[in-house]
Amino acid sequence: MNSHDLAQYIESTNGISKPWLLAQLRLKKLQERKSQLSDEEYAKALADIHQDVMNLGEWWIGIEQEEF
Repeated sequence: MNSHDLAQYIESTNGISKPWLLAQLRLKKLQERKSQLSDEEYAKALADIHQDVMNLGEWWIGIEQEEF
């Protein structure tokens, strides 16, 4: 699945309000651009995505069935 397909999936499943799906999209887009980036740029972008995911915390506890 490429980033375009993933974006369509996110849109069709109303996933735009789910930040973990948006992080996956960012990761896929980064993967697709990897050959165009320096190692430092890639590592910085990857660290930024990682931090955003870590900032989500454990908000899903107790609502796993509804969200996943």
